[in-house]
Amino acid sequence: MSTQKDIQKKSDAELATNVAEKREELRKFRFGTAGAGTRDVRAIRTSKKEIARSLTELNVRKRAESNKTTK
Repeated sequence: MSTQKDIQKKSDAELATNVAEKREELRKFRFGTAGAGTRDVRAIRTSKKEIARSLTELNVRKRAESNKTTK
């Protein structure tokens, strides 16, 4: 799991790639084990949190850039 400081150090392209990878991983968890009783629920939760952290950082950067250009 990535910490917020690790995420802040990454570039926008790396964050977008990370989001895509985690979404694909989450999709595989959901549909790959359909019908199976055992699931690693913690991995699902971790993936969702990492996606949210990455998207939050991307939005913070986009808003900061937007505020720079409007001032």
